[in-house]
Amino acid sequence: MGFSNRFKISFKAKYGPWALVTGASSGIGRALCEQLAANGMHIILSGRNTESLLPFSDHLEEQYNIITEVVTADVSSTPEVHRLAEEIRDIPIGLFVASAGFGTSGPFMDADIEDEIKMAKVNCLALMMLTHYFARKFAEQQRGGIILMSSIVGFQGTPNAAHYAATKAYVQSLGEGLYHELKPYGVDVLAAAPGPVNSGFAQVANMQMGNALSPEEVAGPILKALGKRSTVFPGTLTKILVFGLRTVPRWGKIRIMKMVMGGMTQHQQKATT
Repeated sequence: MGFSNRFKISFKAKYGPWALVTGASSGIGRALCEQLAANGMHIILSGRNTESLLPFSDHLEEQYNIITEVVTADVSSTPEVHRLAEEIRDIPIGLFVASAGFGTSGPFMDADIEDEIKMAKVNCLALMMLTHYFARKFAEQQRGGIILMSSIVGFQGTPNAAHYAATKAYVQSLGEGLYHELKPYGVDVLAAAPGPVNSGFAQVANMQMGNALSPEEVAGPILKALGKRSTVFPGTLTKILVFGLRTVPRWGKIRIMKMVMGGMTQHQQKATT
């Protein structure tokens, strides 16, 4: 998605000069970094994979004539979250993008509890800690933006991805509340709730997706929605799915999601029989 010069100037003036993006090495986080760089933003790239972050950092600097910093951190570790915040303390950041996250799938009772604990730490705890840090920082400077990665599965219970959907419900609820809390301080908060995205998520979650969006399809609409609303459903496929479910009661949505996730995780059941 292209951006007008007017949009680029106003976006950087409101949220620049620096952005921090967690989960920057792949998927939606990587696509958002590319879009932010196209808008002239300097970027702090954070993630676990230094080998992926360093060449991506070089690419962004060469392609868009911006400055990048790489801060490797495993945000499933609370001390690592504190270290990340300390390392970026003196950088004039105006935008925080919480894109780090992963999912699991299949029956919750069959899950590895350590994987589920790690997911809660990454998707919820680390996100909350960094959001709290930037809420205070941005409120003090009377400007800034926070983008939290929610999902359409966070709007109802989702059998065969029950805990993952619950983590996204947490993110969605936090974003909606903070949108109103921080608005008087000149701080914009956006919960981005895409549908299925080909971002490497399915491989980690051991799911087989059919139709899915590309990370690039959702990144542009997310940035364009910041400051305009509390939630965005980025991408045409996302809008179709949300529109199709808009009149379905919550219990009906849960049953539909059960069928959808059942199809995506059917291969798991076959593998164990």
